[in-house]
Amino acid sequence: MLTGSTGQIAGIIIASLLVIGFGIGMSVYFGRKAKNSADWLSAGESLPLIVVIITQFATATGGGVLIAHVGIGYRSGWSVFLYEGCVLVGFLVLMWIAKWLREQRFTTVPDIITKLFGRNRLAIAIAALAALVVPFGWLATQFVAFAQLFGQLTGVSPTALILVIMVASLFFVLPGGLTSVAWTDFVFGIFMIVMSLGVAAYAIHLAGGWGQITATVPQRLWGWEGFTAAGWDQIWLWVAAILPGTLTNQLYYQRVFATKKVSDARRGLGLSGLTMLIGGIYAGCIGLAVHSMNPGLANEEDAAGWLLTQLPTWLVIVFGAFLVSTIISTTGAALQSVVANLTRDVYQNIAGKQAGERQTVTLSRMITVGVSVLAAVLAILFPKALTWLVATYAYSAAALAAPIFLGYLLHRRRRLTPTAAIAGMVAGILGCALAQLADTTVPYAVYGIAVSAAAVLGTALLTPARPAVENERAVQA
Repeated sequence: MLTGSTGQIAGIIIASLLVIGFGIGMSVYFGRKAKNSADWLSAGESLPLIVVIITQFATATGGGVLIAHVGIGYRSGWSVFLYEGCVLVGFLVLMWIAKWLREQRFTTVPDIITKLFGRNRLAIAIAALAALVVPFGWLATQFVAFAQLFGQLTGVSPTALILVIMVASLFFVLPGGLTSVAWTDFVFGIFMIVMSLGVAAYAIHLAGGWGQITATVPQRLWGWEGFTAAGWDQIWLWVAAILPGTLTNQLYYQRVFATKKVSDARRGLGLSGLTMLIGGIYAGCIGLAVHSMNPGLANEEDAAGWLLTQLPTWLVIVFGAFLVSTIISTTGAALQSVVANLTRDVYQNIAGKQAGERQTVTLSRMITVGVSVLAAVLAILFPKALTWLVATYAYSAAALAAPIFLGYLLHRRRRLTPTAAIAGMVAGILGCALAQLADTTVPYAVYGIAVSAAAVLGTALLTPARPAVENERAVQA
């Protein structure tokens, strides 16, 4: 159903095209800095601190915040801050190993598994699959978010909108991979920070002010109890899935790998984590404001799209540009991350194929198109944003959290083998799946991580100790 005026729709289309065109121009310009496949896959360790901070924010603040997190604010008030808090804590924990990650010059998460446990094709394959499910889930989420947001306003079918955002995203990634994505995200991220705070303030104004919101919205959502209004079952699911999922999210690791200075790796993560609270302010304020104005939405994830239909024409146009820039920023980052896994880990490390610099970049671009099409098809078939986010986080965390962090703790003390990594990852995935099928009270991600940790520890303890010379080399590493 068409809910926006012809003028609004035309304005949004023009503004969106300008944003996309500007972004493509930046992507092409910065893409020229990508001289080789390393620049395409990891930005050649060239990103300054401020770019790392803002691009992390732009990457994390995508369709999940625009749709799923606003939906949390609509249904559960300030509980959205606990979701954002899980991401913040994850960033702070990543600071612990950031210097080591940066010094090792990794490109993808499977590189970490190889460093800790030794080279093994099966281990690399499982790690690659586990690492790419989160950015792939994010990619599908962005497509869903774009369709849900603009479908209500324009009346255009979700399928058509998903295809539009898919094509636009390709233009952001294809020129220079991570080099172009990071610098484009930096510029868009600054715009996003300003707009998110401005739109949140206007939404409160539109609802009649904070006093009107507190008068019409149940206190359990906007009072102190609002921080736990989602219910402890849901909150523990976030803690069990989002926190470890953040710790194993390759999108964040890649920006650590790409920092210009080793010292920037830690500072970038800490400051990026703090910027995530801006997303909580945006989602919570808009969710509560929409709840005040329209408490009867059948689907809480329609809250942001409904707000679009209530804004004045000029703000709809500006807000539309903001939404497009936000979604494309995250889409580009997620898409590039998936392609990095498939190119480096599957093609080069597993299949054992080696190609020249130009051929590697060409292959990466071909894979980019294929991944985009697959994500678009799945987004059309399964249009539920929050479900994508939580499920992909849970399975990725179940497979990778214990091998990465226990491996980091043990690699100087025990002899770690690929068998331990494989056992931990497989056990984590199976444990997570069985617990989900059993519909356990405790979040299924917890079972997956616990089983994975037991498998890694058990295998490591049963492995004979390394020779003294080898142990000394491990300590130095």
